[in-house]
Amino acid sequence: MKDLNRTVAAIAPSATLAISSKAAELKAKGVAVCAFAAGEPDFNTPDCIKRACEQALAQNKTRYVAAAGLPELREAICEKLARENQVHYEPSQVVVANGGKPALAQVFQTLINPGDEVIIPTPFWLSYPEMVKVAGGVPVFVETRVESGFLMSPEQLEAAITPRTVAVVINSPSNPTGMMYSPEQLKALGTVALKHDLWMVSDEIYEKMVYGGVPQVSMASFGPDFYDHTITVNGFSKTFAMTGWRLGYAAAPKPFAKALASLQSHLASAPNTFAQWGAVAALKEAAPDVAKMVAAFTQRRDRIYQLISAIEGIKCPKPEGAFYVFPNIASFGLDSLTFATRLLEEEHVAVVPGIAFGNDRCVRLSYACSMENIEEGLARFARFCERIRG
Repeated sequence: MKDLNRTVAAIAPSATLAISSKAAELKAKGVAVCAFAAGEPDFNTPDCIKRACEQALAQNKTRYVAAAGLPELREAICEKLARENQVHYEPSQVVVANGGKPALAQVFQTLINPGDEVIIPTPFWLSYPEMVKVAGGVPVFVETRVESGFLMSPEQLEAAITPRTVAVVINSPSNPTGMMYSPEQLKALGTVALKHDLWMVSDEIYEKMVYGGVPQVSMASFGPDFYDHTITVNGFSKTFAMTGWRLGYAAAPKPFAKALASLQSHLASAPNTFAQWGAVAALKEAAPDVAKMVAAFTQRRDRIYQLISAIEGIKCPKPEGAFYVFPNIASFGLDSLTFATRLLEEEHVAVVPGIAFGNDRCVRLSYACSMENIEEGLARFARFCERIRG
């Protein structure tokens, strides 16, 4: 038998899914597991979205649409970006994909030539490097630390750029850290990228999960040069509790969007038609539901941070967005995988080892779960830390 594609064969499996799978096995045996692994809102999809999808099905809106997505949805996305992000696109500049993850993967396939480098700050969302490698590129990591709030400085970005660099990835609010760049910090990074004529891949999937303090802004909104060098990626999973609907999108300058749509036409034909009608309703009608979810996330953020930061030996910046905390557990003398494995086995608490995100000194906890889960899970987490500290 011939060998598989070497790049694909070398892809690291998702640590998030691996931990979730182990936790599911324990639950199936009747074990009460406190799960903090999966980044999936525990809310139901708002009724207005489900009704729109039901109506589309009843009206037999189930046929192929344009490869770049339903025209009505692309128009609604343009209206949303103009209204909320102060960036103005035409529908031809928007490509709707089968989720935020496929949108990102196709973006990298469109912009990367073999051997091109893409700068990724660490900690990073675990799929960025694999997507870059599958597209033929080389991920270049810039290490950030808890002391700096896990934020990359302009000086660090400048030092990482080489003649082969084509892009930098910015994720604010961040998965896994929950940290955000201020508008001033974001613009400073973009200025460095523009100096070297780089693309900026701005992953804004958590834009609505912001808890006071730092405002969320879009990189493309800072001016014409920023706009011309930015690919904005977003989706419906996190904001609207639509994880299983699999809808995301990218907005970009016209030549890039045209190439991206052409690529998608061969990979997927088009996203799910009736789900896209639900997404139209999400953008037009679901703002009150989103506000309720963000209010709940704010309370959970405050409580989980209070509990985790009270544990001796833990260092953890207070997350400003998304729904994750990323505590540093290095003082306990265990690498992140050993820490997470033992925590699951001994206390039945599921977290994701930080090594999956490029930082072996931390673990990630998602607070997209109930307050009861947070209270019980952090009590177990604290007990585990006390025990291994001796």
